[in-house]
Amino acid sequence: MPFISKSTLLCLFFVVTLPSVLNKVKDMMWLLLAFLSAALLGFYDVFKKQSLKDNAVIPVLFLNTLFSSLIFLPFIVLSVWRPGILENSIFYVPVAGWEVHRYVVLKSVIVLSSWMLGYFGMKNLPITIVGPINATRPVMVLVGALVVFGERLNFYQWIGVLMAVFSFFMLSRSGKKEGIDFKHNKWIYYVVMAAVLGAVSGLYDKYLMAPADQGGIGLDRMIVQSWYNIYQLFMMGGILILLWWPKRKSTTPFHWHWCIILISIFLSAADFVYFYALSLDGAMISIVSMVRRGSVLVSFIFGAMVFREKNLKSKAVDLVLVLIGMIFLYLGSQ
Repeated sequence: MPFISKSTLLCLFFVVTLPSVLNKVKDMMWLLLAFLSAALLGFYDVFKKQSLKDNAVIPVLFLNTLFSSLIFLPFIVLSVWRPGILENSIFYVPVAGWEVHRYVVLKSVIVLSSWMLGYFGMKNLPITIVGPINATRPVMVLVGALVVFGERLNFYQWIGVLMAVFSFFMLSRSGKKEGIDFKHNKWIYYVVMAAVLGAVSGLYDKYLMAPADQGGIGLDRMIVQSWYNIYQLFMMGGILILLWWPKRKSTTPFHWHWCIILISIFLSAADFVYFYALSLDGAMISIVSMVRRGSVLVSFIFGAMVFREKNLKSKAVDLVLVLIGMIFLYLGSQ
C-alpha cells in the first residue's frame, strides 16, 4: 500500500467535507448576518447618542435621512439609466410602480415615527437605559411572528429567547438605580413607543419581503431599503421647514458633528445586512430581531468607556445573560 502523507489526508478530508460545511454555512447565513447587523447597529446607537449631545434633534434626524438617501441614490439612478452595470448584483434596484411603492411609503411613516420618538428619548436618557428598553422589541416581534407568520421555535431557541427577555428585564430594573422614574418620565414613554413602532416595522419587513406562499408579498429588499430612505428624506424636510425652522432660535441650537455622517453609514450598513438576511430562505424574523437587539452590548461598552455612565457592575451581570441567550439562539439555529 503506497504511503499517504498527513498533508494529503488533510487535503482529502477538506475536499470531502467542504460541500457539507458550505451547505451548513449557507443554511445559517441569515443568522450570521443578523449578528453582523447587531454589531453595526450598536455603533449606530453610539454615534447617535454622541451626535444628539446638546444638539437639536430634528436637524440631526433630517441629516441622517439625507446622507442615507445619498448612499442609495446612486444605486437607484444606475439601475434605471445603466441597468446592465448592477443587474444580477445585490445592489440592483428594480423599477416598480405605485402598487409597490405604497407599501414602502407606509414603512417610511412607521420607521420615521419610531426614529423621531427614539431620538428625543436617546438625547434625554442614558444610553444604558435606552438600550435595554429597545431590547424589548424582540418580545413584541416574537409574539407577532408566532401569531401572524406561524413561526415555531425549537427548545434551544426558546431557552435563548427566555434568557434574553429575562436579562433585558433585569437591565431595565438596574436602570432604576439611576433615579429615573419609569412611570413619570416622558422620555421613557417616548423610547417605549419607539420600541413598539420598531417591532411593528420588523413584522412589516417580514411581510414585505416574504414570498406569497409564506404570507408575504415578496418585495425586492433593495426597493424597500433604498426608497424608504428617499421618502423619509422628503417627510423630514417638511418637518424641518414647518416645525423646527420657525422656532430654531428659541429651542436647542443645532451644531455640526462628524458623528452625524457615521450615523447614516452604520445604519445603512446595518439595515442592508438585515434586509438581506430576511430575504434568505429559512430566515426567522423573531430570531433575527432578537439577535439584532444584541447591539446593546456595543452601546453598553461605549456607555462605560466614553459616556462614563453609572451602575455598570450590576448591568454587566445582566449583559452576561444576554450573551448566554445569544449562544442558545445560535445553537438552536444549527
